[in-house]
Amino acid sequence: MYEKKFQPPIPYRRFIQRLVIHAAGAVGILLFSLLLGVFGYEHFERLPWRDAFLNTAMLLGGMGPVNPPLTDNGKLFAGVYALFAGLIFVLVSSLMLTPVAHRILHKFHWEQGKEE
Repeated sequence: MYEKKFQPPIPYRRFIQRLVIHAAGAVGILLFSLLLGVFGYEHFERLPWRDAFLNTAMLLGGMGPVNPPLTDNGKLFAGVYALFAGLIFVLVSSLMLTPVAHRILHKFHWEQGKEE
């Protein structure tokens, strides 16, 4: 997927395409995580879908739940989902930063390799 050290950096247009592909993957992961959280809050806490969505979105955004869990199963789900949301944040951040970091490092090393 990524060019090797000895290959020139891809053109700007292809780099933008790579960013769009990574962004689409990130959106897909976020949508799946959002659906999973909404389902969990509806099932374990019996929250209406709007409240379940709010709690899920707040957890995925790093803010924490709005409604404190009331049931034992809801507390277990909220704890596991909070850990899951933290991992999703790291995953999506990495997915979005990887092409940019690769391009910067590749340009640096490629130009350094041309001098040798």
